[in-house]
Amino acid sequence: MAAERTLPNLWHATAPAAPETKPLATDITVDVAVIGGGFTGLSAALHLAEKGVSVAIAEAKMIGFGGSGRNVGLVNAGMWTKPEDLIATLGTQVGTRLLAELGDGPSLVYQLVEKHAIACEAVRNGTLHLAVGPDGLKDIRDRERQWKTFGAPVEVVDADRTRSLTGAQGFSGALLDRRAGTIQPLAYARGLARAALASGAQIYTETALQSAERRGDLWKLGVPGGTITAKSVIVATEAYGDLLRKTPWKAHTQELTILPYFQFATNPLSDNIARTILQERQGCWDTGLVMTSFRMDQQNRLIFGSVGRLDALAEGTHRAFAERSLRKLFPVLGDFRFEYWWDGRIGMTTNNLPQMHVMAPNVFSVSGYNGRGIAPGTVFGRALANHVTGEPNALPLVETPLTPDPWRTLKSAFYHAGAQAKHFIDRRF
Repeated sequence: MAAERTLPNLWHATAPAAPETKPLATDITVDVAVIGGGFTGLSAALHLAEKGVSVAIAEAKMIGFGGSGRNVGLVNAGMWTKPEDLIATLGTQVGTRLLAELGDGPSLVYQLVEKHAIACEAVRNGTLHLAVGPDGLKDIRDRERQWKTFGAPVEVVDADRTRSLTGAQGFSGALLDRRAGTIQPLAYARGLARAALASGAQIYTETALQSAERRGDLWKLGVPGGTITAKSVIVATEAYGDLLRKTPWKAHTQELTILPYFQFATNPLSDNIARTILQERQGCWDTGLVMTSFRMDQQNRLIFGSVGRLDALAEGTHRAFAERSLRKLFPVLGDFRFEYWWDGRIGMTTNNLPQMHVMAPNVFSVSGYNGRGIAPGTVFGRALANHVTGEPNALPLVETPLTPDPWRTLKSAFYHAGAQAKHFIDRRF
């Protein structure tokens, strides 16, 4: 993996401290080894430990290093794909079940937050999918119709109500999804880690998987300081699977197109201004061709994001676009500055749905959250924990063959360059 720039990440600055962990420095044996310390891996480890199953996480960097410490923090219900399209792709039985489990995904997240007293700025007042123009309004109305078929508490609100809820100018309406909400994502990940440790799980950070060897019915996993022997393995690295180095299990990353996503966070806004923006603290994203998002944190910082990577060449373009956008959306803002900025990776699949693979005997992986990592990661972590312990029909997805996308590198480059070009010209007039 190419070296990443160290950027001032708001979530790292404001999350409670991570529980103390160390690299693995010996040989251990457990029932289940989990590779990756993000939402999926931590949820799997927590649910396994609560069942009394011995489990160890091997995390190449630190808890929440990948998407779990970089995303927007929207706890969305379902997937980006519309319900009817999801069912058309997966079939009625699998599709209906997946819609139900992921529709209830935010409930699982907030239940874990409450059960384990996770301090993560949790707010559950819904999210707003903002319509850009007539086509955007048509899109969210179609989403409302489809979700209501499944009994979801969603509603389209008109332009005036959208302006009142957000304080933002220029949207034709919004789809309010009352199942959803926001959290401080890294704080949530660290809270899951603390709960997993308290339940008996082992977590080793700075412990990169370097080898995997099948010995009889067991796997022997090599890391720099020792080995992990386990009957089952859960690979939970998603878009950061290239950290698996030379092991064959990084292959699932080859089916993911990497969509880069950046965020800028302002200084804390004054109480007078903050009262006019997102009064109910919904998280927002729009229907634009190149999506943008915004939300507030507990300290009244306004956080704006869009597609793009903050490399040395592109950062200035994206920063200027973020500033122009906030001034146009919120004329009341006045003077502000960006205190934090960071980026991350979204793993996109060709059908915009997650994929479940059996990568080798007793080696399981789910990836491809397509920008919906928090609730689906938590749900699939629990499902994988149930599956490896023998619970029948535990997984809401059927196994699919690993199918690398030959165009992934080209598509990833296109997203990066295309977003930079669009942001160079957008909202200048």
